[in-house]
Amino acid sequence: MRLLETVAAAVALLGAGTNGQIAKLPLPKSCTGVAAFRNQYTVNSQWSAMKIAGGLKQVRTIIWDTQGHMLVAQATRGVSVHTFGADGCMNSTTMLISGGGLNHGLSLTPDGKTLYASSETQAFSWAYDAATMKVTGQKTVVKGMSTGVHSTRALMVVPANPNMVLLQVGSNSNFDMASANKATGRAIIKIFDMSKAPSGGYNYNTDGEVFGYGLRNEIGFVSDPNGVVWGVENSGDDFTRTENGQRRDIHQNNPAEKLNNLGDPLTVRDAWYGYPTCFTVWDPAGFPNSGLKTGSHFVVSPNSSYTDATCSGKAIAPRLSFQAHSAPIWNTFDTNATNMYVAFHGSWNRQPATGFKVVKIPFTRLADGSYDPVAPADSMTGYSDIFSATNPSSCTANGLTQSNCFRLTAASWDPAGRGLFVGSDNSAEGEIYILSPK
Repeated sequence: MRLLETVAAAVALLGAGTNGQIAKLPLPKSCTGVAAFRNQYTVNSQWSAMKIAGGLKQVRTIIWDTQGHMLVAQATRGVSVHTFGADGCMNSTTMLISGGGLNHGLSLTPDGKTLYASSETQAFSWAYDAATMKVTGQKTVVKGMSTGVHSTRALMVVPANPNMVLLQVGSNSNFDMASANKATGRAIIKIFDMSKAPSGGYNYNTDGEVFGYGLRNEIGFVSDPNGVVWGVENSGDDFTRTENGQRRDIHQNNPAEKLNNLGDPLTVRDAWYGYPTCFTVWDPAGFPNSGLKTGSHFVVSPNSSYTDATCSGKAIAPRLSFQAHSAPIWNTFDTNATNMYVAFHGSWNRQPATGFKVVKIPFTRLADGSYDPVAPADSMTGYSDIFSATNPSSCTANGLTQSNCFRLTAASWDPAGRGLFVGSDNSAEGEIYILSPK
């Protein structure tokens, strides 16, 4: 049975149904006890940047409860909760859930009473009390997720139906050919009705419904005010293209990372986005005489039975593309969905390196009421930098979190009005910054 029940009133943004009750706070210039930025940075002249928290561990996700407290997923440590004083600075920090297994996913129901978090193989729920900042009644709600090269699990409560939870699993290799079969439970986003969760939890591979698949590593997603989900996807590495027996290295600038319009989870099922067969062009120069543009689908070895055109006819194309190897992790909208913000974790498979920044994507509301990026799908300039490493070409990405630069994660718009909160999960120090438009 499809999960098509509709709750009385749709919530504009995840958690935003309560934002009107959260007191506005000033943007502090500095906070006592918070050390300076660990790494050098550059900020757009229309924005300011300050460090609001340090001494954390591998900050991956930031969300807000109904009283404006900040909940932070710290990979390998657990989930912390932070309160703020009248000066806008943090005035308390408490470990809400301690456990090395939790690593990325974190989401609250719009009423703020149920918290979900994920490990590599399981998802859990707790009853949450924003007033006491305590959880009770841990339950395993999903189990049996595959282990592999992508260990993080993005997770989101559907605002318009809080019983529905989206849960993502990435591929287990660069080219995970088996993931073309939805039954593997990889390179996929599934939907689970938590009001019907069996004792001990759903089995990820055999239970739930398929929202979208063919998504190599859709490591962040967010709802727009209409409930449409927008995801950011990390694409592949070390690519070559073979045509007419000639093999070319295209990995420097291809394939593109993606911004996908994933649709409304109340209605969309079984949408296919191409992986592990179809990929997206960033730089058309790597495909001479092909007619391909930025945003076009391509295959690595076109042949008489499967061509670039085959992909265009079968796979849903991204709405916008990003520079190859930027590694987008988490995306969020500002209050009115005028802009989307994406945190780029940074590359290892490109020289010079790219990413290590936060970008802004201008959005517009169309005549039919839907939200959409301003730039066309074939644009290479549909986003702009607002915060970045001073010299990203010199940044390193050794493993998941080691680097001589920050590794940006956890984009989340502040309900108290201070701006965009972003995290860094550099293993040297977990940090949180506020980026604020002037």
